[in-house]
Amino acid sequence: MHSRLPIRRMRIRILSSVSRVGRYTSMSKKRTYRTFTHREAVFRICCSRFDTVTEEIVRQRKILDDYIERHPDFRHSFEPIELKTDAPEVAQRMARAARLVGVGPMAAVAGAMAQFACQAGLEAGACEAIVENGGDIYLRAARPVIIALGTGTSELSDRLAFSLQANDTPISICSSSGKMGHSKSLGKCNLATAVARDAALADAAATQAANLVSTIEDMDSALERIAGIEGIEGVMIIKNDRVGLAGKLPQLVKIR
Repeated sequence: MHSRLPIRRMRIRILSSVSRVGRYTSMSKKRTYRTFTHREAVFRICCSRFDTVTEEIVRQRKILDDYIERHPDFRHSFEPIELKTDAPEVAQRMARAARLVGVGPMAAVAGAMAQFACQAGLEAGACEAIVENGGDIYLRAARPVIIALGTGTSELSDRLAFSLQANDTPISICSSSGKMGHSKSLGKCNLATAVARDAALADAAATQAANLVSTIEDMDSALERIAGIEGIEGVMIIKNDRVGLAGKLPQLVKIR
């Protein structure tokens, strides 16, 4: 069951254009991102402890795969699943997110991996770490950062982004789509983005938000449902030229 907040407290808004969001031109100092591929996942990483981050990705994925080999239902279920007594922490985080949101645990895998990797870099001494795994991001920033959003619409032309200050982080911003990417989605929205402190939760919530929207008329109920999940700070859904917002989101800006 999902906890819910009254709509008046959730600040649900449907924008028919992006004219009301701020503008962003450029940042004075650019970050360097490196790509790391492990099995089917492609990561973009900004961290001075790159080797530590990538080693943690490989380590956590092996831990998870070993658990899945013993309990294959964990991989294939599209609904929350009970954990076995030998479940490692990564499986526990994913299963908890799945229970809160109402999806299968693998809907949280990309976010979970991004957070483990980012935290490993920080624990190794990095002053900041940004890890993106197929549209699912976990970051701890030392200075302002812009997170671009691939809207997948000709109307918005991928012009939207979130602007975060260092004190907004650590935070996770995860996205899913019924029209882009390789992940399975039951909906037809252009983009669903969830924001939370727990990346596994943000990932699962973004997946569910995308599942719930096939038409513009679905947006209000989807926003209400996802924003009412414990631990979700905010959610944004884009369908065609409409942008729906609920909860507390980072500043939304338009990229020139």
